[in-house]
Amino acid sequence: MALERDKHTAQHALLTLHESQLLDLYRRMTLIRRFEEKTAEMYSRGKITGFCHLYAGEEAVAVGSIYALYDKDYVVSTYREHGHCLAKGADPRLVMAELFGKSTGISHGRGGSMHLFDQDLRFMGGYAIVGGGLPIACGLALAVSYNEGPEVVCCFFGDGALPQGAFHETLNMASLWKLPLVFICENNFYGMGTLVQNAISQEELYRFAEPYKMPGVRVDGMDVLDVYGATMEAVARARAGDGPSLIEAVTYRFRGHSMSDPAEYRSKREERIWQERDPIKNLRRRLLTEKRATESKLTEVENEVAATIDDAVKFADESPEPSMDELGKGVYASEDK
Repeated sequence: MALERDKHTAQHALLTLHESQLLDLYRRMTLIRRFEEKTAEMYSRGKITGFCHLYAGEEAVAVGSIYALYDKDYVVSTYREHGHCLAKGADPRLVMAELFGKSTGISHGRGGSMHLFDQDLRFMGGYAIVGGGLPIACGLALAVSYNEGPEVVCCFFGDGALPQGAFHETLNMASLWKLPLVFICENNFYGMGTLVQNAISQEELYRFAEPYKMPGVRVDGMDVLDVYGATMEAVARARAGDGPSLIEAVTYRFRGHSMSDPAEYRSKREERIWQERDPIKNLRRRLLTEKRATESKLTEVENEVAATIDDAVKFADESPEPSMDELGKGVYASEDK
């Protein structure tokens, strides 16, 4: 009965999305895409240095899932985190400034691309260690459960995290304790350059939920509404005290693993096939076909996003470098920020 109730909640949410909400989904995905495109440009110009992993192509996963959360719900991310952070409501100015290594950055210039963090937004960080966010998400969910809070924790990770012991340990503990935790595996088929079939014995990744006695589902990670519906169902289950769920979102990154990866392990034909499934273009087409938005309204959204990104770059470029006096701060939890 609980699963039927949760599915009804998700279906109702999908049916009641109105035009302004659909436009908001489009705006959020477009914001992430334009942010990532501008990030690549700034990286090539030497404004951004270090490791940088772009999210272009996977926007429907971050936006669809986080749209199903409340503001006070927690999100734990990976090193490919720009999209999750922006979808959670971070100011593009602060995120871009962090990539520039400036003091005005969301992590005060200390974290860079892989370590965005905002406690007020309850965006609890990206983690450079593969699967490193899973135990942290479990701890957050345990704290929520211990305090009998209403919050849900949403934990993102890639397919490359599944062979890690932390994945299995976390799913086991979350199921045993019925923690309010939603696991979202972004399956883009490659752990760096390793094809998922060559690294994981179970190709249907959502089936890893079965031995840990939690619901598991595979969704189209290029369809924001499909992701939203599945996450609504999982969140309703978690919030009702029925425990965790595992969502496998099948998606595709349009760029290499990082800015330094030419992605020569993928064929051009494969890339073209997935680019035809671009989640932003598909939602745009759907909104026009179903007459849920006009061409002029969508263009207006796109122009607003472009202006927002240009402003973010200007802000980051003009922001000051961190002072050397700040170098040792934040090393220990007891210190001032």
